[in-house]
Amino acid sequence: MVRLSTLCYIEKDGQYLMLHRTVKQRDVNKGKWIGVGGHFEEGESPEECLLREVKEETGYTLTSWSFRGIVTFVYGRDLTEYMSLYTADGFEGQEIPCDEGELAWIDKEKIWELDIWEGDKIFFRLLEEGSPFFSLKLVYDENGALQHAVLDGKKWKNSGA
Repeated sequence: MVRLSTLCYIEKDGQYLMLHRTVKQRDVNKGKWIGVGGHFEEGESPEECLLREVKEETGYTLTSWSFRGIVTFVYGRDLTEYMSLYTADGFEGQEIPCDEGELAWIDKEKIWELDIWEGDKIFFRLLEEGSPFFSLKLVYDENGALQHAVLDGKKWKNSGA
């Protein structure tokens, strides 16, 4: 199965808006902290999906965002997901409760203390370093363990197998 999605880290005052995924019982992200976003609807561009998902999950309308990279997630043998990764530094509106978990503004330096995917630590480092647009492939086994990572076509230096 192949899926398309977006993920956005909204920035404000040295913090990212994070979503603690706690609601859905059958959720690959259950218990993890991630950005906001979701799957494409029929005919949507990445930007249309980004704007719709951010509005649905946070209540915010983005006014300034950057397309930072493509992240290819491979989960076991059955799922490949191509995720368009964004950061946003401009938004307006009133925050609303999210039906997928709890939203929280987290200091960027404290992200590392949260329960996040191992591969997310790679793209957080790239975002922190101000890396230009990148392509990152993350391969996980059926138990959610990161097997290896490939950045811009080259094995990630800290990658496993």
